Parts: sequence; structure tokens; C-alpha cells
Amino acid sequence: MCATSTPDETFPATATRIQAQLGIRDAIAFDMQAVCSGFIYALATADNFLKVGQAKTALVIGAETFSRILDWTDRGTCVLFGDGAGAVVLRTLPSSEGGKGRGILSTHLHADGRFHDALYVDGGPSSTGTVGHLRMEGKEVFRHAVEKLAAVVEEALAANGMTGADVDWLVPHQANKRIIDGMARKLGLGSNRVVITVDHHANTSAASIPLALAEAVDDGRLKPGHVVLLEAIGGGLAWGAGVIRW
Repeated sequence: MCATSTPDETFPATATRIQAQLGIRDAIAFDMQAVCSGFIYALATADNFLKVGQAKTALVIGAETFSRILDWTDRGTCVLFGDGAGAVVLRTLPSSEGGKGRGILSTHLHADGRFHDALYVDGGPSSTGTVGHLRMEGKEVFRHAVEKLAAVVEEALAANGMTGADVDWLVPHQANKRIIDGMARKLGLGSNRVVITVDHHANTSAASIPLALAEAVDDGRLKPGHVVLLEAIGGGLAWGAGVIRW
């Protein structure tokens, strides 16, 4: 079990509480912190556990309660973010059971702490002893997002011998519709091949990708065999992409 979230408490890990509530005994449970790109980071971590045989099933959760760290007097940030949670279950599947060619094809992670101050929280129990508030340099974040997401998406497609034409669905982190539209254009994808939920979920950070996946599954858009491209960037700065054959 791997949870990525804005922590509700200093310790223990939120994942251990979920483990207990689900009645799971023989499992490891831990939290990860990579904010908006946290779901892709957690997905990559769980995938690697499965690939080396250290686990057979993984529950990957993205959850955020941004309302607790927003400065409600800062209209440049407080209207952009929302609370939410989403999850996926990963498990190993023999090719005899339909597992051949399906699953997580690759994940690609990056970070550059030099840009920490572009998006951060100005507090915490270990720094100021206060909760703190989210602070963001919007133009700086946008500039990095366009540049870094384009590069990591190209990296992910190249690693799988694919182009934008091979992608059935772009399921991005729901940060900003301009960024999402820009990535879709670069990949040559029409709006009918992009899953967008930011208009009704807002930016739910690590929860945004699993929430978008759930919506696409529920309404029947996402079907077995579809190639799905995930991408995200957030505080750190940390960013990543993943390619999945659903």
C-alpha cells in the first residue's frame, strides 16, 4: 500500500490507518510526498515492487486536503485547488490470464530542487511550527510545466517506441487547462482524446490523475487495451510521466 498526500498528521503514515480500516494484515504501508506528481511517483514505486517480485498486489492512493493549507485572502491560489482522493489497484497478471502487453509499460520521474520556491508551503512542524500556506509563482510554474512536461512526455513515448498517434487517452494532472491543451496539441490529440476534470474537481494535486481515470472508466471512455499517457508536475519541482496499456 502506497499513499501520496498532504499529511494530516506528523506520524504515523496515513497509509497505515487505511491498512487498518481495510483489515489488511500482512502488507507494507507507507506515505510518499511529491505533491502534484505524487501519484505518478507512487505508481512507479508500486510498479517496481511488483516487477521485482516483492509484492503481488498494490493499492496506490492519491489524496489531498488543500483546503487546510490555502490562504483564503490570496485569490491567485485559493480558487485553484480542491480536496479529493482517488486510487488504483495494481496486481501481477500472468500472460495466460490476459496480462501480456497490458499494464504499466514505463514510468519516468524527475526533480529539480533549485525551483523549490516556485511552489511551496511556507510552514510546517519541522520548519516554523505552524501549518503554513501554499505559495505559488504562477508564471514561473507555467513556464516550467510547459518545458518539462513536453520533455518527459517525449521521453516516455520514445522509451516505448510510440508517438502521439499511438496514444488513445491523455490523462494529465489537472492543474491548468492551458497546460493540458498545450500538451494535447503537441501530441496531436484532439480534445476528444483528453480526460479533463479540472472544471469540476479543481486542482486536486496527487488525487487528480486517479480521479480522472475513475471518471473515464465510469463513463465508458477508457477500455481494455487503450494506451494511456499520464503526466504531472508540481512542487519540488518534481515531475513525471507514465505509459499504460489499460
